Amino acid sequence: MARVADTRRNAGTRGSNSTATTGVGRHTGTAALSQVDLDQTAEFMGAYADRPAAPVAVVIAAYNEEASVGNVVTAVPRELCGLQTEVIVVVDGARDATAEAARMAGALVCDVPVNRGQGAALRLAYHLARERGATFIMSTDADGQYASGDMQRVLAPVVAGDADFVSGSRRLGSTTSRDIARNTGVVVFAGLISVLTHHKVTDPSCGLRAMKADVTASVVLDQPQYQASELLIGAAMAGYRLLEVPIAMQARHSGTTKKGGNLLYGYRFASVVVGTWWRESRVPRAPDRSTNTNRS
Repeated sequence: MARVADTRRNAGTRGSNSTATTGVGRHTGTAALSQVDLDQTAEFMGAYADRPAAPVAVVIAAYNEEASVGNVVTAVPRELCGLQTEVIVVVDGARDATAEAARMAGALVCDVPVNRGQGAALRLAYHLARERGATFIMSTDADGQYASGDMQRVLAPVVAGDADFVSGSRRLGSTTSRDIARNTGVVVFAGLISVLTHHKVTDPSCGLRAMKADVTASVVLDQPQYQASELLIGAAMAGYRLLEVPIAMQARHSGTTKKGGNLLYGYRFASVVVGTWWRESRVPRAPDRSTNTNRS
């Protein structure tokens, strides 16, 4: 596998994929987890100790998505690329019955009592998936914007060993959004990230992604909200092999965005992009031997 370096550090998890590789051996591990995370992990692992684990963990962060999360969970194929799947839903301090809806649909549910943001919820979800011993991790959104039929396309290159990290791209595929500001933002931020990381990116905020489980252990993740760009930039600058594939982005099944209006969203997203790039650019690394490809 073409990686930046062969430095290996333990990521601090009990799962089968706790060893991770980056340019300098950085990792999130248990040191990056809060007491809330540790308490929730212990409770979650105890609750599902007798449930057989699957090699593919589909993780979902959910906040007040009672109306849609059940349908999203049941739509996840039981098998992808010939591998069994399981769905892990981290409920981020919801005030409705999101946790019960996800549980009734068959998901493994971690019901966090406080609202901390999508980034924090996904960071915990990745950790839980690794603790369960997942080989591959996929992420999708709880609002139904991503079609389950695209999951196989996104996961396949990772299972085949052609990439370490795969993102769906609405620009390579399609979107039902008519929000000119948001659609323009996708183009602008994709261009900015491409320049900063020297990796061609067309869709920097797609929530439908697949990766080897150790990627989530080795990339530093500390953003409470806009974790999608942090993970993408971190993986690119750590030398992981990136790939984008076309997907169809649908209208939300219900509810509204939790990320604020376009101006606030754009400002915060830009802050995370620049801040993550600055943080990662200061880390000494070996020459980058990774590749980046888009597929049609």
